[in-house]
Amino acid sequence: GLEVIEARHLFISDGAEATIEVVVHPESIVHSIVELRDGQMLAQLGRPDMRGPIAYALTGPRRVAGVTERLDLTATPLHFTAPDLDRFPCLRLGFAALAAGGSLPCVLNGANETAVAAFLANRLPFTAIPAVIETAMAACTCPPPATLDEILALDSWARARASEAVAKMR
Repeated sequence: GLEVIEARHLFISDGAEATIEVVVHPESIVHSIVELRDGQMLAQLGRPDMRGPIAYALTGPRRVAGVTERLDLTATPLHFTAPDLDRFPCLRLGFAALAAGGSLPCVLNGANETAVAAFLANRLPFTAIPAVIETAMAACTCPPPATLDEILALDSWARARASEAVAKMR
C-alpha cells in the first residue's frame, strides 16, 4: 500500500490525470511499467536482486558492469495477474489512504511501522497487521498536516492508536 502512495507522489504531478495500477508479478523481474499517452508501455526489467539498484544508487547516473548476472528473457516466462485485495489487505488500505488523502497516508505509515514492529517482536501475528492499520485509519478525524510539527504529531497519534490496537489483540 505504501508503494502506491509513493508512486503517486514520485511520478504524477499534482493535478495530472493519471492512475496507479498494481499487478502481481510472481517472477519479480519487471520492477515498474509506465504507460504512455499513446498506450505504449516502458518497463524496467532486472533480476530480483537488490545489488543492481543499490549499485546504481551509489554510482548513478553511471552504470557499473557485472553487479548482477545478465537477465535471460528466454529462460523465464513473465506472468501478471490482478491483485486479490482480500489476500493483500494492506494494498487496499494504501489505495484508500491515497484516495482520501489528507492525514490518512501519514496515519497509514505510522500505524504500519508500529504493527510491523509488534510483529517482529512476536507481539502480533503477521495476519493482524492490516487490522491494526485499519483501526488507526478508522479512528482518524485529524485535519491534514500543514507543517513538519503537525506531521510528526500525526505520526505519534497514529502510532499510539496502533499500539492500543496491538494491546487489545494480545
